[in-house]
Amino acid sequence: MKYIVICFLIFLMVIPSTGLAQKTDLTAAFVRNGDLWVIHDGKEKKVTHTKTVTSKPIWSHDGQYVAFLQKGVLNEQGELSDELWTYQIKGQKKKKIYSDAFNAKWSPKENKIAFQHEGALSVSDLKNFFNVSVGVGGYTWLPEGNGFLLSSNAMPTPQGWTNAVLYKKMLPEELVDTMDTEAEAFFTIPKQLKTDDAEIPAIGAEDFGFSPSKKWMSFIVYPTASWSMDSNMLSVIRTDGTDFSVVDEIITGVGTPKWAPSEDILAYIGGSGRLVFGFKNKDLKTKEFPASNSLTPESYAELDFTWLTDEQLVTSRVKEADWSNDPANRPKPALYKINLESQKQDQISSPSEQKGDYHPMFLEKEKKLAWLRGNDLIDEHKDVWIAEEYGSKAEKWVENVSEISFYEPEH
Repeated sequence: MKYIVICFLIFLMVIPSTGLAQKTDLTAAFVRNGDLWVIHDGKEKKVTHTKTVTSKPIWSHDGQYVAFLQKGVLNEQGELSDELWTYQIKGQKKKKIYSDAFNAKWSPKENKIAFQHEGALSVSDLKNFFNVSVGVGGYTWLPEGNGFLLSSNAMPTPQGWTNAVLYKKMLPEELVDTMDTEAEAFFTIPKQLKTDDAEIPAIGAEDFGFSPSKKWMSFIVYPTASWSMDSNMLSVIRTDGTDFSVVDEIITGVGTPKWAPSEDILAYIGGSGRLVFGFKNKDLKTKEFPASNSLTPESYAELDFTWLTDEQLVTSRVKEADWSNDPANRPKPALYKINLESQKQDQISSPSEQKGDYHPMFLEKEKKLAWLRGNDLIDEHKDVWIAEEYGSKAEKWVENVSEISFYEPEH
């Protein structure tokens, strides 16, 4: 009998567990109850113990580091600062990069991270940091990682508002402070932008994205802070500074505009009015220059989406409804797959009446679809679900998550 028991215990030790987060080919970082966790080689590891992580984690280009923000000491305004930290996966080491930072972005080519602080832009090689420019409203790395596309905000003067301007600024091969080096003016944004239905003052620009061919760049132009909750202008421009155009009116918080994987097709959720005015007028659209197409059926609204291929998307869709202050009475979305060529649309997830499926993400390397399932759009205790790319074999993967980022190597 003793021999049988010992053999049984050995059997249990060598058979892999089938619990949550055992898909060893998926690597992710997520926030749970205010702390950063990582999943690597099928194991969950708690990285922080502060309960003060405030940002979605972001991966370095090679998956060796995760960057995140967490609350620190009081700044000069008497507010808790957001400290920028990195965590090294292999060495399991945390490092504070800067004490009061926001809008951090990794270089697409190297383990260098840029961040904004008090109107300035700096970049760190994880040993030291170097000042790049002041007066920066928004920015993105250039695709080659050798510089930045910057925006300056419009400013009020006695003669009226100035223009918001886009700039390019290159980095030297060896990092040094470049505050005194002039940036090259790239494009001056008109003071007013409009569509057929709306017009806004162009105060600043953010959320830059390059098309697969690198011939086009999309970005969001916003008005004053309170106004931007209800109306912004999705715009595009050729990367040589020509052919600027306004695509459509959008709001933030319902899916960032995304380019298709390999074609210059831009998908976005068009419409004005913050969600507290109702789950309405939020239509998923695509624009293949110069044509455009609306994909949302009548009486429905979209909350977020992801590309599967150049011809297929998955969207988080709800029935149109008025806003309710009671989360239980807000509409709960399900996932739908859309084929652009056939125009066929199929529901591919079926959450319970009390749950909704939010923030779909396609994992290209693994050909998996991931999303968050929870009680409400702002629920901070959602579960991560994983399925095949068209929604089959869905299963819960990680519990109790507010934000998650998967590491996806470039292909």
